Amino acid sequence: MSYYRAHHREAVDDDSLEALRDRCAAVLRDALPAPARDLPLAEMRAALLAGLRFRAFPDALPTVDALLAAGHQLAIVSNWDVSLHAVLRDTGLASRVSVVVTSAEEGVAKPDARIFERALQLLGGISAVDALHVGDDLHGDVSGALAAGLQAVWIDRTGGSAGQAPAGARTVQSLLELV
Repeated sequence: MSYYRAHHREAVDDDSLEALRDRCAAVLRDALPAPARDLPLAEMRAALLAGLRFRAFPDALPTVDALLAAGHQLAIVSNWDVSLHAVLRDTGLASRVSVVVTSAEEGVAKPDARIFERALQLLGGISAVDALHVGDDLHGDVSGALAAGLQAVWIDRTGGSAGQAPAGARTVQSLLELV
């Protein structure tokens, strides 16, 4: 995961995503003891990818549906590679959002204001002060959104970090609190 996180922005299209996955499998294989280290790269890659399963949190789809019913436009802004589109499709979120902006495709990552500005532009030029960004990373999501002029909400699902959000940010434990 450390290797992936350091290189995910390189996966800007299908070919570069496949190359990144091969490199991640090689890093994993090289870190394992024998006999796992002796597995062919294709088998290691298959095992690595088989171990990745994504599902939406139980509060995600009901919240998204309620916000859509209330007339809100929704975007996903993520420090992720191009594969996020498939993950969102598989979790049922892709058809519910208007815009998906990934750091890999944009060449800029949160907390940089440009990634938030790009999402606002793709949403039809919504003003930052009229937008709300929700995220689980205090630095990238919350501080980044605030610095870009957006309202920010930190989702702290554990509830164990009260008082850690920066001034001006709201904290919730469930997305349903946004409705």
